Amino acid sequence: MTGIDDLPPLRDVIREHSLSARKSLGQNFLLDLNLTARIARAAGPLEGATVIEVGPGPGGLTRALLALGAKRVVAVERDERAIGPLEAIAKRYPGQLEIVIADAQHFNPRPYLGADKAKIVANLPYNIATALLIDWLSIEPWPPWYDVMVLMFQREVAERIVAKEDDEAYGRLAVLANWRAETKILFDISPAAFVPQPKVTSSVVRLVPRELPAPCDRRALEQVAAAAFGQRRKMLRQSLKSLSVDPARLAAAAGVDATRRAETIPVSGFVAMARELTDIRNTKANVP
Repeated sequence: MTGIDDLPPLRDVIREHSLSARKSLGQNFLLDLNLTARIARAAGPLEGATVIEVGPGPGGLTRALLALGAKRVVAVERDERAIGPLEAIAKRYPGQLEIVIADAQHFNPRPYLGADKAKIVANLPYNIATALLIDWLSIEPWPPWYDVMVLMFQREVAERIVAKEDDEAYGRLAVLANWRAETKILFDISPAAFVPQPKVTSSVVRLVPRELPAPCDRRALEQVAAAAFGQRRKMLRQSLKSLSVDPARLAAAAGVDATRRAETIPVSGFVAMARELTDIRNTKANVP
């Protein structure tokens, strides 16, 4: 019996099912159920909630979510070896755990959701974590089908998500994330908590989607950020040339000089440049 339920300890589960972590799947199993419960609690009240979990593995976080009151957990797992441990959890919580064997990068959660918004809570596989986050931040139309994301990343990636202008980690990911969500690193988790131990510290990040982000076209924002940070050591007047518009005009729209560099421009500045880029393109398209 464990501290959160009457199921066996995770080490015993892994041993019983020969569920060794695979590097090719980006797996590092978190076995401390006190830590998985802490992650689950970070998503806010779980009573009555539907939770999307990616990469449950042996089910440590899955168990915490259900033990803390989640009405339903949709566990998306690519590794079929995890079916046995997850089915044991489903038996303990009848009707509350739905196991989906799928690649999370090609999984559409909408058919599994009701009218209420879901929560995304996951110890993401390291090798697809950033790509999944970008997908979830790029959902159209906005606001999305979830009301919070509580996700674990390598510490370096977490810092890139929450970075502000003038931070060393500030870049394209921070612009997209902080335009569409409020972001915060909640706490770190030592490598010693995982099996096998990763070489880096992990961090749990909470992202709460903004109902009304500053208006601009997402694709234009991504293009401006990609151009600016693609040559981040160069001034905007040089790095923005790849957009085939006058860089000085874009910089002026953001209220900054074109001699500034990308890492000094706040998210609001990138939004203003994206709006200007869209206006320029629309004007050109309407010229006979």
